[in-house]
Order: sequence, then structure tokens, then C-alpha cells
Amino acid sequence: MNLQERDRVVNWHPYTQMKTADDAIPIVKGKGIYLFDDKGNKYIDAVSSWWVTLHGHAHPYIAQRVSEQLHTLEQVIFAGFTHEPAVQLSENLLKLLPNNQQKVFYSDNGSTAVEVALKMCIQYCYNQGKEKTKILAFKNAYHGDTFGAMSVSGRSVWTKPFGEMLFEVIFIDIPTSENIEDLKAQISTFQDDIACFIYEPLIQGAAGMLMYNAEDLDNLMKFCRANEILMIQDEVFTGFGRTGKLFAANHLSEKPDIMCFSKGLTGGTMPMGITTCSNEIFNAFLSDDKYKTLFHGHSFTANPLACTAALASMELLLNEETQQNIQRISEQHFRFSNVLKEHSKVENVRQTGTILAWEFKTDQRTSYFNEIGKKLYDEFLSRGIVMRPLGNVMYLVPPYCISTEELNFIYKNILQVLDSF
Repeated sequence: MNLQERDRVVNWHPYTQMKTADDAIPIVKGKGIYLFDDKGNKYIDAVSSWWVTLHGHAHPYIAQRVSEQLHTLEQVIFAGFTHEPAVQLSENLLKLLPNNQQKVFYSDNGSTAVEVALKMCIQYCYNQGKEKTKILAFKNAYHGDTFGAMSVSGRSVWTKPFGEMLFEVIFIDIPTSENIEDLKAQISTFQDDIACFIYEPLIQGAAGMLMYNAEDLDNLMKFCRANEILMIQDEVFTGFGRTGKLFAANHLSEKPDIMCFSKGLTGGTMPMGITTCSNEIFNAFLSDDKYKTLFHGHSFTANPLACTAALASMELLLNEETQQNIQRISEQHFRFSNVLKEHSKVENVRQTGTILAWEFKTDQRTSYFNEIGKKLYDEFLSRGIVMRPLGNVMYLVPPYCISTEELNFIYKNILQVLDSF
């Protein structure tokens, strides 16, 4: 059997209806923005392999650093032990975050980073004898697929089988200048019971790249702060340059109490999650009473290899060339967004930094299950471009190493595909 056939026998792929899905494409190599299959075809990875690959595939510097670390220390239990990559990564990351972020808790991925954040907030209240257990979140939110993360994500067909098992959440609309006072009134009804507010800043990714203003989020955050509602800022998607700045936090004047990171954290090299928090949160767990400990951990907490990959990725992110590339991509996206706005088959064009999204007009409503998504996916694959539309919502989230010419090639093909459908 070939690799496709062997895969079909043994593997169950994510977000895939295995009965009707096409055979998975065997990828044998990655380099820069390209992926290469077993037949020698190459594809531009226009979505950074689910938004994780910042600097391109198989980056030699990250590979070198991880290889060196692999020959020194590959893993050690992080309960009772520490190591240089973990300490250095925490030091380096905290320097870049809002100055109230002062402690780092390591986990495995974005969903677990969110789970940690939720447990921190609930137990923060519990440790102080406060009965605050309700969570505030946005409608259409997506924070992951584990049970806590599902609970604070918008209710949908994805979560329906587990509906009765998810904990209660107060869902509100994303803020606008028109609805902000209504949102505050809604929150006021429950404010004494709300432990925390969790949100994706500026962009709701999996919901269809829905975007909203920093000024309106600041207004809502200020209200939560005044009413002693802790804030969890989920930067799993928006972190590490995606919004045109290092973090979505750099667009805001208000500061969250807790922040969550993953995806681009290691440059797409290996899994890792991070939850950062303020000293105020951390200090609520300091006690002679052992029952006030945060009882949470993972086997690969602060894995030295993943920490090393993250350190190398962060070095690359901060160098001048990468920062210039982020601005160049953002500017190219902005210019192309104006072209898309004039196209008869396009609506709701939006762009923040290196993220560009738009909707393909169809007779069906905008939805993850819009049938046009599969047709568009296949058409772009045939043109050597990996795009993964969210139904009829199309988007670009390219690696930062993509050139002007390569990005223009994608734009050209987008217009051709729009004209051909």
C-alpha cells in the first residue's frame, strides 16, 4: 500500500468526516512557504498550517537550536525541577507583554492554555472565599476543543453533542460603539457572580475571521476592571505578529489579568501552550494551606525542546527583517483588500495585519458548512495553493517569509478563481 492507503487504514483526521473525505495528501518535505508531496508537487502554505508556521517550514535556525538542545536535555519533570530554556523563555516573553504579566505557566497547546486560565480565575475566587463561578464570553467564540474550552466557546453544531455537559456561560455580542452600553447593562445583571471574561482580542478566528475595534474592546475591558471581573485574553491566534503588532495587546490601552498563547509560539515547530498572569493572580495561590495550590500539570510541561524552539522563533520574530516583512504583508493585504471590495462575488472584506478575510457570495448563508468551501479548497490545491476556507469565508494567513512576488501570485489566483466560479 502507498502512504495514502496506509493512512486511511489507521488514522482519524481532525475536523474531517472520514466517510466522505478525500485521501490525505502525503507531505514528504517542507521548505519556507512550500510543502512538497510524494509526487513532487509543491504547494504554497497560505494558511501557515492552521496558523502556526511563522517563519516557514523546516527553518534551519530553529532546527539547529532544537538539535543542539536534543543532545543536552530533551525532557525533565517540571514539578520540582527547572532548566535554562524554560527560565529564559519566560524572561524573554514577559519582557514583551503588558507589564502586569509576571508569571508563566506552561502546558501543551492553546486549548490547555485556556483550561489553565479558567482554573486560575475560578480558584482565585475560591481561595479568597468568594462565590464567583460564572464566565463571560463572546458569542461565536472559539477557544479550543477540550471541555472547559468548549464551554466558553459559542454554542454550535460542534458542541451540540456535549451541550448538557458544558458549564454555564454568559454570552454577549462583540462590542461596538452602538451596543456597548447595552453590553454593560447585561454584565451588570450578573457582575457579582462573574469570575472572569474570556475573549479573542480583535479577531474571532474560527468563527470566520470576524473582526472588531480595539477602542470598543478597551471600553469593555475598562468596565470589567471597574467591576472586579478578571480578564483572560486569548492570544493563541493573534499573538506573535499576526495583527501587525507583536500582540493584540499592543493595540489596547487596557491590560488583561491573564493571557494565553500557543500556535506561533514555537514557530510551528512543536506543540506548546503558555498561560501568563499577574502577580495578583499568582499571590492568591500562595498559602500555608496546600489545598490552595493550583493542581494542574502536563507530562511535557515546559519541555526543553519546545522551549528552545520558542526561543529561536522569538529571536527570528524580533529581528528587523521579519518585522519589515510583517509590515510589508500587512500593506500588501490592505491594497489587495481594496481590489477585492470591487469584485462582484465578494462581500465583507476585512483585514488586520497579516490576516486578510472575505466572503464568497453564494445562495447559501455564510457558514462553516457552506458547500462552496470544499470546491474552493480543491480549486486552489489544483493551483498549488493551500487555502482552507471556513465554508464561504476565505482568508490568508501566510508565513512571514513569503515574498512580494509569491503573495502577488496568490492574489492573482484568487481573482482568477473568483472569476471562474
